Amino acid sequence: MDEKIINLKKELKNELEKIQNLVDLDKVRVAYLGKKGSVTGLLKGMKELSNEERKEFGKKVNELKATVAKNIEEKTAELKAKEIEKEINSMPKIDITTPANLVRGSYHPITLVQRQCEEIFRSMGFTVEDYSEVVTDYECFESLNIPKHHPARDMQDTYYLENGQLLKSQTSAAQNAILKKYGKNLIENDVPIRAIFPGRCFRNEATDACHENTFFQMEGVMVDKDISISNLIYFMKTMLSEVFQKDIKVRLRPGFFPFVEPGFELDISCLICGGEGCASCKHSGWLELCPCGMIHPEVLKEGGIDPEKYTGFAFGLGLTRLAMMKYGVKDIRDLNSGNLKSLSQFTDDK
Repeated sequence: MDEKIINLKKELKNELEKIQNLVDLDKVRVAYLGKKGSVTGLLKGMKELSNEERKEFGKKVNELKATVAKNIEEKTAELKAKEIEKEINSMPKIDITTPANLVRGSYHPITLVQRQCEEIFRSMGFTVEDYSEVVTDYECFESLNIPKHHPARDMQDTYYLENGQLLKSQTSAAQNAILKKYGKNLIENDVPIRAIFPGRCFRNEATDACHENTFFQMEGVMVDKDISISNLIYFMKTMLSEVFQKDIKVRLRPGFFPFVEPGFELDISCLICGGEGCASCKHSGWLELCPCGMIHPEVLKEGGIDPEKYTGFAFGLGLTRLAMMKYGVKDIRDLNSGNLKSLSQFTDDK
């Protein structure tokens, strides 16, 4: 038996010296260490040995197995090193003194507008929050005063998932979490709630020049004592004038949203056609930009805030449409086209 072990070691050494690639090496590994390999085959003869001899021989076979595995591992490392060296040597020589012709990447126009809005609202004391794209029915609807079977649910076609959750159809889905997060500081320390939470939204609807099934919004809330609609208008006009670097003509129209009362639609004069009418504004001269209003008392109550003591406003700013107006993009579908040549023309200094 000992002679068999010695012979196997010699055979392995000779074979490893001849191996030139990893494929052949793996064949050797199987031939020695596989279920039907030479080392495993040694164990079949143990039944002819006494208990004492079997114990001693089993120990030697295990030592042999460890030796074979180590030798193959070392050979593997050697062959891999040779392959890397061969690949490096075959690479074309590069002259590092040759001037580079680099094309710089760029941010997406919606990203540029979002960052600018975040900076503006931070300067006005707002915190910037993040929120998941997958939410529960409670977060997206019930916490916002939209119970099951409420007709307002028919205003938007929602993407539901098999587990009962959904892709958020509005950034308002974060409102309840924000009110609960900062409500204690408001109640105990009189620190107003000021927060914005930008994010991607999804609605299963037909696309046209001003509608997409994937779009970006930025929700904002402010809650304190004696907050009124005039506060809402001030913050929105300040933000728009900073984004466009000029006064923007806006209008408020009555709007129905279960989570605000009263509710409004804030429109801006279409900057693509100058208010004369085009496909982007459906030839009305106005573009719907921001559903908004005073937070409904039931929504405040659901967030743990006493509506008898505090009031607040909320808005859902359309970042996608804001980007269209800022950069003169006539068709909203261009923003999701993935056309890098087209999208790379936008910069944060425009």
